[in-house]
Amino acid sequence: MGAGAGAEDAGGAIAWLAIRISGADALAARAGKRLRSDELLVASLGSTILRKHLDEVPLWRGDHVAVRQLVEDFARYPYLPRLSDPEVLVSAIRSGVELLTWQSDTFAYAESSDEAAGRYRGLRAGRLGALGAEDSGLIVKPDVARRQLDAEVPQPTTPDAGGSMPDSEPGMGASGGAEREPARPRLARRFHGTVRLDPARVGRDAGRIAEEVIAHLAGQPEPKSR
Repeated sequence: MGAGAGAEDAGGAIAWLAIRISGADALAARAGKRLRSDELLVASLGSTILRKHLDEVPLWRGDHVAVRQLVEDFARYPYLPRLSDPEVLVSAIRSGVELLTWQSDTFAYAESSDEAAGRYRGLRAGRLGALGAEDSGLIVKPDVARRQLDAEVPQPTTPDAGGSMPDSEPGMGASGGAEREPARPRLARRFHGTVRLDPARVGRDAGRIAEEVIAHLAGQPEPKSR
């Protein structure tokens, strides 16, 4: 019993190869097993291999290619690897976007393209959520994605010429808290002195001393309430 497989020769024409298969399983199962063992039916595709096909065929449509378009390309063109199902391609896309070395080895992902603004919406790299064969998103060239991501990084806020933060409110410090009032000088609250009294005029001298002490205290500024 034999099975047929298509292959493209050097001239670009399609040539059919007859492959002999044997075994006791059903014909479809035996054929599938033989095709996988000969790498004519791919059940797992590496993300870096996908990037190679994107660059060398090439499969890019400008700076990106739609996920749906890529699924269609692999199903239509015989010079691309025969995938066992679209999920093989989806898995390669997902792992490629999540790869730490996506800038040099794979690609980025975007939800859509805003041609008027010249940018991608929902652009991400190094992480990716759910993805399916019918996803409406785009696979984006890494250098293009890197330029947009770098251009859209929020710039740190810097102090103005006066040294204050431009977005701080009146009465607020650079750290966001209320500004502290400058420390007031501490006022003396205790006084000590020694006076020699005349034994014959103690009452007179004591009254005079009391008046002078009271006058001195009355001249001190009142403490401000907090």
